[in-house]
Amino acid sequence: MSGIASDPPRSPGAFRQFGVFLLNFLRHPLSVGTFAPSSPFLVRRLLRSGDWSRVQSVVEYGPGVGTITLPLLRELRPDARLLAIETNADFCRHLERHIADPRLIVAHRSAEAILSLMQEHSLPPADVILSGIPFTTLPPPLRERILDATVRALDRSGRFLVYQYTRAVERHLRERFERVVRSVEWRSPWPIQIFVCEGPQAR
Repeated sequence: MSGIASDPPRSPGAFRQFGVFLLNFLRHPLSVGTFAPSSPFLVRRLLRSGDWSRVQSVVEYGPGVGTITLPLLRELRPDARLLAIETNADFCRHLERHIADPRLIVAHRSAEAILSLMQEHSLPPADVILSGIPFTTLPPPLRERILDATVRALDRSGRFLVYQYTRAVERHLRERFERVVRSVEWRSPWPIQIFVCEGPQAR
């Protein structure tokens, strides 16, 4: 059974979300990575990847305008916490303005700061970390720091869910997780690679 907050979060509207997203893609194409938010098909597929009613601590890298954040909050239990880490100030303001949910923490930081952010907000090891940040456009040292910090931030039974336009990050995921299952969501402007990673292994 899905957890429902006393005041369920409401969507700010697809047109407004698209406008904010497109504007920031034009300003920062490498960090945003795409001109449009995630498709509804991708969102539903990611949410079908596990039993969210058992999850207490979730981290989302690159939430953008909240296309996944909002549906995820509807699935989470009332006592869960969701830490959304976003480098784009416009996206952070959009999330804070349009999602009034006490379970959501919006952090205007890089994902490499996940461990200090979790400590700052007294969060336990993450049950799930969800990432849509474009790893292929990140400087390699930053990508490595984010992935290594992710492994350390996860609970031993936790999962890392990654969605990307290419398979380039797959090798780096397999170096850090015992099991990596790849699938493809075709119902999107471009096919999306989805990686479900389990068994985090410190390097």
